[in-house]
Amino acid sequence: MLDDIDMAILDLLQKNGRTRRNDLALAVGLSIPSISERLRKLEEHDIIKGYTTILNSKKMGKDITAFITVTVDSSKHYPSFLEHAQANEEILEVHSITGSGTHLIKIRTENTASLEKLLSKIQAWSGVFNTSTSVVLSTFKETTNLKINKTK
Repeated sequence: MLDDIDMAILDLLQKNGRTRRNDLALAVGLSIPSISERLRKLEEHDIIKGYTTILNSKKMGKDITAFITVTVDSSKHYPSFLEHAQANEEILEVHSITGSGTHLIKIRTENTASLEKLLSKIQAWSGVFNTSTSVVLSTFKETTNLKINKTK
């Protein structure tokens, strides 16, 4: 069970993952050892999955963002599909979905030529029956932050 202090810590870390423990302690009114213990428990319980740096994809030469809807023809190909997706560094996210297709993949790649090459690879994976690609023209909002609901 998360209490209000845990929620406040999570909210602060989502805004700035580099917030120092002493700043967290000051913000929520606890000692540094208490903050350290709470962070350890949040990590241990997989509430905090990790700490990362978010890069500007365009400045890193990844000019194309696309969403690829993939239809895999049978669940027997599911493990192989996931293995291929996990091994490809241009694939950022893989989601099992309902509706049209069986999976939704988010990718970032250099240009349309590299997108075409990636699509050819995906289409050659065992069990891939169909793909449909939507190329992102611009992004207005992109976040990994979750809304933190304070307990009452």
